[in-house]
Amino acid sequence: MIKDYCFIEIAHKSIHKAGQEVCGDVFLSRKIFEEGRTVSVLSDGLGSGIKANILATLTSSMALNFTVDHQPLVRSSKAIKSTLPIDQDRKISYSTFSIVDIEYDMETTLVEYGNPQFLVFRGAVSHKESIEEDTISDIVRCRFMAQIEDRIIFFTDGVSQSGIGRSDMPFGWDIKDIELFIQGILGENPGISAEELVKQIIERAYQNDSFAAKDDISCVVIYFRKPRNLLICSGPPYKKEKDELMADIVRTYNGDKIICGGTTAQIIGRELGLEINTDMSSGNNELPPLSVMSGIDLVTEGILTIGKVAQYLETGETGSGENSACRLIRFMLKNDHIKFIIGTKINEAHQDPSLPVELDIRRNVIKKIAQILKDKYLKEVEIHYI
Repeated sequence: MIKDYCFIEIAHKSIHKAGQEVCGDVFLSRKIFEEGRTVSVLSDGLGSGIKANILATLTSSMALNFTVDHQPLVRSSKAIKSTLPIDQDRKISYSTFSIVDIEYDMETTLVEYGNPQFLVFRGAVSHKESIEEDTISDIVRCRFMAQIEDRIIFFTDGVSQSGIGRSDMPFGWDIKDIELFIQGILGENPGISAEELVKQIIERAYQNDSFAAKDDISCVVIYFRKPRNLLICSGPPYKKEKDELMADIVRTYNGDKIICGGTTAQIIGRELGLEINTDMSSGNNELPPLSVMSGIDLVTEGILTIGKVAQYLETGETGSGENSACRLIRFMLKNDHIKFIIGTKINEAHQDPSLPVELDIRRNVIKKIAQILKDKYLKEVEIHYI
């Protein structure tokens, strides 16, 4: 399976046209975990605002569902084209789209209709010229075997036409210039995340438009790289004899390590001979302070912190706060494979009926967090009970 040696990081960013309240570009992505596939779609509705958003939503939804169901991409693209109305004045379809379908073995198929040409980088070098493509009724298709450190970058014409009319770019931001811009970034920072790269591309396009977008600006970066791993231990094991097993999992884990819960931290510290020190300056009115333990990246209080993490993830409040929940979320979002080791011994301190039900049952809160990480953030999550 692809997850054994490569992780596919996907980042998307948009800026809507100045004067509009919504973006007329729509991006959808889905991981089909049982097949090891990843499908991403970017659609640009004609014009801007609500009407464009509705058309782009229709297009991207159809494209995503057709592709997930293994419908031939070119045939699906033709079906989508035939469904969309045609602008009678401009004689063009009401929506464009790009589809990327990545198989478990990293075989990648790209289909485009109406959007600017996609870019592919192998390391910091453009790889686009090495990829064969064919065109069928205005639909461009290509297929190649991706490798670790490859990047696929595609965008709407709000990027390639940014700055149009300026003396230094009368026809907009030329594709070749975009390619050189990205190549320069990758040359200086070969390991740059998809999130940071897409941010820099969008910011440059926005700057080209003098910080007042003349059209909806959207970009997607897909980055094939080695996975980053995170281990989260929370709760004491059901039997004391399993304390050593939990500590050994923490000791040998290859990745970031987080402990949630004072009792859990005491068990790990005792078994591994590590001291625990509390950072009293890190607490606030909502959450207890953090602790520090050698070799552990983050040590937090248990169920209150986990409950707050679930709340933040549900509402999308994953900002730059410094409390324990915000720090824990940043580790979750930074990593790709997240492994929970959950102790099942009941903590009598949490049986107070005045506490919210969701805080009373640690396992339910963890399950909620895991589902959000899978569905919303496309993380690969596993839960083991001990």
